[in-house]
Amino acid sequence: MRELIPSGSLRGMLLPPTYGSHVTDSTEFTVLSVEIWDTGLVVNIQMASEGGPQPNIILQDHFGTQYRLKNSAILGSRNLQVFTPSVPPGTRSLTVRSADDTDRPVVTFAVPLMAVKDEPDVAAARRFPPEPELRRPA
Repeated sequence: MRELIPSGSLRGMLLPPTYGSHVTDSTEFTVLSVEIWDTGLVVNIQMASEGGPQPNIILQDHFGTQYRLKNSAILGSRNLQVFTPSVPPGTRSLTVRSADDTDRPVVTFAVPLMAVKDEPDVAAARRFPPEPELRRPA
């Protein structure tokens, strides 16, 4: 199970703003959450029943990033799917679609602005400017 979890740090978790459910003749599932890691994304899916077919999902953002399924695991009626890469800096939304019905989204998440590793946190620098250097009087 450990090899399923992306390397790096967990940067955030997205929870659906609405019930992220998808039902067609070929598949039925609900998207429970999306974890944003430094190196990828983990989509947590509740399947309609244990032993059902693994959902074939597509991830999209407003940049047109090509997300690739790297790994997946079925745990009872739960399905975890790992995609790479992670969301690019400045991503505003992430949409999950089912491959059997790409015309309508299963759920769309608003992605909060996240500081990128090795980039200064500009907002924090504005809130907490560096303290002036203190010198002893001459």
